[in-house]
Amino acid sequence: DCVRANELCAGEPNCSSRYRTLRQCLAGRDRNTMLANKECQAALEVLQESPLYECRCKRGMKKELQCLQIYWSIHLGLTEGEEFYEASPYEPVTSRLSDIFRLASIFSGMEPAANSKSNHCLDAAKACNLNDNCKRLRSAYISTCSKELSATEPCSRRKCHKALRQFFDRVPSEYTYRLLFCSCRDPACAERRRQTIVPSCSYEDKEKPNCLDLRSTCRTDHLCRSRLADFHTNCQASFQSLTSCPGDNYQGCLGSYAGLIGFDMTPNYVDASTTSITISPWCSCRGSGNLEEECEKFLRDFTENPCL
Repeated sequence: DCVRANELCAGEPNCSSRYRTLRQCLAGRDRNTMLANKECQAALEVLQESPLYECRCKRGMKKELQCLQIYWSIHLGLTEGEEFYEASPYEPVTSRLSDIFRLASIFSGMEPAANSKSNHCLDAAKACNLNDNCKRLRSAYISTCSKELSATEPCSRRKCHKALRQFFDRVPSEYTYRLLFCSCRDPACAERRRQTIVPSCSYEDKEKPNCLDLRSTCRTDHLCRSRLADFHTNCQASFQSLTSCPGDNYQGCLGSYAGLIGFDMTPNYVDASTTSITISPWCSCRGSGNLEEECEKFLRDFTENPCL
């Protein structure tokens, strides 16, 4: 991982001095100024041969933020910094077939034992309550996200997001996925699913920002930028595969989707429909000017994504 690669680089005089140079190059300058500088270019070239260039991070690792900062200090120098899709800084998720079949039963909602009255989202909540860790962290985010601060401020969004991130990072996916992706046959169940993340605090806001502005805001934060890049890497619809998912790994896509919750880019179900499920971050393409096409494309990766 990048924390280890950084330690290896620090023990090598040539690597460590070039890495220091690069960090100075990136501090407070835009990319073009940096690239015009011969010293910065030379530092980048040397570092491309070092362990830092190939390093990746694990989601939820102990020093995740430090690891991602190291990753982006190399990769923001190499990329345009504003391209449409960025590669994920995380190690790829390998899908195990048994998981896929176990998850498939969550989605189908067609288990022989299930009668038409069963509410999978309610069952998922009950299952969570039977697990101490799941129950504790779920109660924590629900109370944080429901706590009214004042008449004008319904809650502390920052604290709500943090509590949600802890829930999705620390509770096993067999509980979190069941709450987030439970299959529904009636609006009451679908509304319960939509309310899973307490959208009035974590998702909705007074006004919808433009999606490209939201993406720019997200990209100024190493964690948010990484989760968004991970979402694009694992969920970018691929029509060459059976499931429309990169490498047929929709487990990887669902994990990346869950990884976005608790950031500015938090996605959610748009309504309680049971027939046409639409998912979107809280943004629109109004006021995109000549970037309307790019904005619509960005939004469609959520709203019309067969892989997701």
